[in-house]
Amino acid sequence: MQIIQILRRESRPVTASAIAEELEVTPRTIYRDMVSLQANNVPVAGEAGVGYVLGQGFDLPPLMFSANELEALMLGARMVEARGDKQLVRAARDAIAKIGTVVPDDLRPVLLEAPLFASDYAVQEQDNVDVAPLREAIRRGVKVTISYVDENGRSSERIIWPLAIGYMVTVRMVVAWCELREDFRHFRTDRIQTMDVLETRYKERRHVLMKRWRAHEEAQKAQTECNPRNRERNVNDRIR
Repeated sequence: MQIIQILRRESRPVTASAIAEELEVTPRTIYRDMVSLQANNVPVAGEAGVGYVLGQGFDLPPLMFSANELEALMLGARMVEARGDKQLVRAARDAIAKIGTVVPDDLRPVLLEAPLFASDYAVQEQDNVDVAPLREAIRRGVKVTISYVDENGRSSERIIWPLAIGYMVTVRMVVAWCELREDFRHFRTDRIQTMDVLETRYKERRHVLMKRWRAHEEAQKAQTECNPRNRERNVNDRIR
């Protein structure tokens, strides 16, 4: 079951050495266990030296959680409560309630009484728009028009391709492709004055754009490390 969970977690082939290191056993043990899984009709594909993947159509029961997994879920829910929008907060509470009704009695206190907390002492910047439609736009892969005010008080109208939302300590940041700048930009949600979700889809798939954005961020980071004096200028150029 632990091997299946590792394979389910990864989207690429996982080598026996990597599995063995996580489970603190030898690769020879993993090879033997793989043969056993395949003999029991578990659709594990792959071979020694290449890696293994879990085939489609097979899964573990969804609510077989360990104590560590339950604590991770509760910590995540409490972080959402501290930083998420109203819909996300309600969804997190509903999810925990559902999980709490089906986990075994001995594990229920681990979930509901988890001694892990997320700080909510920082003053959150108040948004002028509801972030929920923005999250839906990201799921649908459609464009959004926004009226935006930058840190210097300058207003502009933008058409953006929202890709992700970063939940910081005091603000939320939208990662997007900006048609005006023809580049990736980060927009603080508290500086968005108005917003309209369009029906027009992106020209590219979101995961492709996210890959390009990560490469863009790595390049910016490398440039900043080479010349620390550019750090503030680079950040300000991207957050607008």
